[in-house]
Amino acid sequence: MTLEQVKMLKLVVEEESLKAAGERIHKTQAAVSQGIKQLESHLGIQLFDRNQYRLCLTPEGERVYQVGLALLEKADEIERLCKHFNEGNESSITLTFDVAFDLNLVLDVLEELQDKFPETQTIIRQEYITGALDSLNRGEADIVITPVVGATLYQQQYESFLLSQNGAIKVASPTLLARHPGLQSVKELEKEYQIIVQDTGTGTKGVTYNVEDGQRRWYVNDVETKKKLILRGLGWGSFSTHMIADEVKSGALKKLELLDSITDIKLNHYAIKSRGKLLGPVARYLWESLNALAEGEHGLNQA
Repeated sequence: MTLEQVKMLKLVVEEESLKAAGERIHKTQAAVSQGIKQLESHLGIQLFDRNQYRLCLTPEGERVYQVGLALLEKADEIERLCKHFNEGNESSITLTFDVAFDLNLVLDVLEELQDKFPETQTIIRQEYITGALDSLNRGEADIVITPVVGATLYQQQYESFLLSQNGAIKVASPTLLARHPGLQSVKELEKEYQIIVQDTGTGTKGVTYNVEDGQRRWYVNDVETKKKLILRGLGWGSFSTHMIADEVKSGALKKLELLDSITDIKLNHYAIKSRGKLLGPVARYLWESLNALAEGEHGLNQA
């Protein structure tokens, strides 16, 4: 059985005529008839009822025809996939972003990427604190979106641009705050627990990042667990504002106003790639699309 024979079967069913089917693929009626007979011989069943004025499928032929349509679609998919690869496009790319980044900001870009390169698998991973940058350094990501500090941006191995600016705030539940009427100092919270998401990278190893001195603390490995604990009054902590907008609006979480601690944190999220790694066409399209989005949002492009 060949794909050409299955294509002939499809055309004969559509045209209800051997001659018309042959004209569509520039073959003689005899050639199409021979192809169908060879297919029937190979399968060991009669596909068409030839006692009718027009060719029509037998019940067995109808079933074979339906499976054949799926087979042809898969064959077309293989051809599209190979054409995609022959053009130099990647089979997959990886975008890693920090949990504090609002992914809603780039959904339009991701939708365009999917439409333009449907055959490339895009892997989107979420990391915490320095985890995204670590994944880039290990070669596990093509592009990362993460807040970075200090000299990191100026290291020669990176190319970057500012993608978005947002904030984070420290919050607690009314249940916890009821235990501290007139709260003004972070020192008053020392017997409470600061809930902290663990770094999935190595950049803060041996460093207590964004943790108050002498503070009791619990560590979790995802932001949803952190939120649940804080909503229950089991501790306090900081969140990117987009993560808790609904809870703050409803009063389920309250912003901490402390005289001796920064409660409003500015976050600059950068898109970063390795300078020494050449991006393939798909990853390069994503990089350029993110850059265009950044320039449209705030006119900044920092390398």
